[in-house]
Amino acid sequence: MAGNTFGERFTITTFGESHGVAVGVIVDGVTPGVEIDEPYIQRQMDRRRPGQSSVTTPRKEYDVIRIVSGVFEGRTTGAPLTIMLNNHDMRPSAYDAIQHAYRPGHADYTYQEKYGHRDHRGSGRASGRETAGRVAGGAVARKLLERRGVEILAYTREIGGIACETMDESQIELNPVRACDPEAAERMVRKIEALAAAGDSCGGIVECRIRGVQTGLGEPAFDKLDAELARAMLSIGAVKGIEFGAGFAAAKMQGSEHNDEMDQQGFLTNHAGGIVGGISTGAEIVFRVAVKPTSSISVPQRTVNQAGEEQTIVTEGRHDPCICPRIVPVVEAMAALVLEDHYKRQSALHG
Repeated sequence: MAGNTFGERFTITTFGESHGVAVGVIVDGVTPGVEIDEPYIQRQMDRRRPGQSSVTTPRKEYDVIRIVSGVFEGRTTGAPLTIMLNNHDMRPSAYDAIQHAYRPGHADYTYQEKYGHRDHRGSGRASGRETAGRVAGGAVARKLLERRGVEILAYTREIGGIACETMDESQIELNPVRACDPEAAERMVRKIEALAAAGDSCGGIVECRIRGVQTGLGEPAFDKLDAELARAMLSIGAVKGIEFGAGFAAAKMQGSEHNDEMDQQGFLTNHAGGIVGGISTGAEIVFRVAVKPTSSISVPQRTVNQAGEEQTIVTEGRHDPCICPRIVPVVEAMAALVLEDHYKRQSALHG
């Protein structure tokens, strides 16, 4: 199946299905000789794994990684780096009753129309479980970016209409929704739990800030850095929109207000979000993604089956009532993959 590889000079190819034997990633274009070990990658995987709290799916996947190629004596060899994660807590029988029905909000109908055959077990390849490979590959890119002085930080900005009013980076990993405002986080948790009890779900907004990126990254005209980041984020199944810097608010601003003026110390504002003309300015890169409500809900919904017959279905199984907490490390991983790829492109440009 095409469309499983991402990147140009630093690439990942993810594989596996939600209720299959395993998921994983093949990473190519890795700089040789870099110290990297399983515990480093595992720390990122632990942030994405299910069953972390009352606001995430209770599915018990510990996501213990296994590096099967590309690393020798703790250093990358330059060969393709393969990371596998075995699935353990699979319950495909939960989908038997609706295997021929198209669940609203899911890719059931579109996959069936495109391929004529699909894996109905927890969405198969279209499941959020596929992002485990992205996070593993992103951890490798993140390690390489650390050597360049690049820092990537994503966090929940809003859930179910409850927005953060303060920004405290130290609190992000201390609350179950990974919000930057601890007081807002408490209200978010209560809302998610109430929706979960009712069999429903909600979405939110995740913000990402990237610091230490050199100027000059980005390839005009079609591989602009913001365009590449947008493609990366929109490839995450739950993401339905993205904005950089001032974003959609720029539509209400005047040019004299939106333009980022400069002095000898640099930019006076950052309405552009660190990217101008598709090329990094050296300022902090800032973007936000809109995360849709989880499609798997137990509220009865109308649909049709493969025979075209109307029916009402209820999606059973174990699902996140809000995807934002676990999508944060996925956003960071995809950002890391884009940046490392563009650093390698820039190195090739200047020799």
